[in-house]
Amino acid sequence: MITVENLSKIYGSIPAIRDVSFQVEAGEILGFLGPNGAGKTTTMRILAGYLPATTGTAKIAGFDVHEQGMKVRQQIGYLPENPPLYLDMTVESFLHFVAHIKGVLRRDRKERVNLSLEKCQLTEKRKVLIRKLSKGYKQRVGIAQAIVHDPPVIILDEPTVGLDPRQIIEVRNLIKSLAGTHTIILCSHILPEVSMVCDRITIINKGKVVATNTPTKLMSELKGGIGYEIEIDGNPAKIQPLLQVIPGVCMVEIKHKNQYNNTQNHSFLQITCEPDSEPGRDIAMVIVNVGMGLYEMRRINPSLEDVFLELTTEEII
Repeated sequence: MITVENLSKIYGSIPAIRDVSFQVEAGEILGFLGPNGAGKTTTMRILAGYLPATTGTAKIAGFDVHEQGMKVRQQIGYLPENPPLYLDMTVESFLHFVAHIKGVLRRDRKERVNLSLEKCQLTEKRKVLIRKLSKGYKQRVGIAQAIVHDPPVIILDEPTVGLDPRQIIEVRNLIKSLAGTHTIILCSHILPEVSMVCDRITIINKGKVVATNTPTKLMSELKGGIGYEIEIDGNPAKIQPLLQVIPGVCMVEIKHKNQYNNTQNHSFLQITCEPDSEPGRDIAMVIVNVGMGLYEMRRINPSLEDVFLELTTEEII
């Protein structure tokens, strides 16, 4: 549905994005993730036809963003970071206006407006002036204007910025409900939002794509992320070399007791394992066989935050 190849945007001698490439399948939600200033909004603006690219190509539903701009605009609904709302219009009249300028036929406008109001849970606010709405409801109106013409592709740029926790959950659920019938790019730097909503994630840093995969695979591929935290009764230096030779174990570290705020005479180890390895049973057997007490063994998995920090703190060559 969306194909981006070697997309670059350069301002003078300063590149905002460089050779950005990714794909989004029909019905998929792609999280476009990166720190502030990474190039997320620049990429979204190019896809929406708001900015021309310096080099590279982008196609939406088979139409080239640069060569067939009007066709592309018919295929997308775009919510920029600051929703384009006319505050002195009612919600309903604004959506009728948007439906008109987006080419929805007169006979279909009422139905399309009603459907977008229903999907965004705005039916009870249809006669309210937009300026009287809370920020959360204004975001809903922004999403409603993006879907009122029933586009196959929806681009959402930071749709939950500035919302309270309850509003974030409501908007998140709304986005998830649109999947399947729409292809969605969710541009954000809020990690929980991306991990809970998106099928796949593309991470951009300093204008370049540094990773694309499902959240689960990104976390499993993180270097040094998968392992165990273990609490034992005994000398950790004695068990450390025995654990180190277990297949699948990469590293065994002795941790200071004060890291765990434990007043008992226990020792703590952190074991890092290879991806896709499961040496937990062997680790437990070694500890028990040498006669040490095993008080706790906890599996640790990398989070999306760990992935994000690793990928966005490395230097881009």
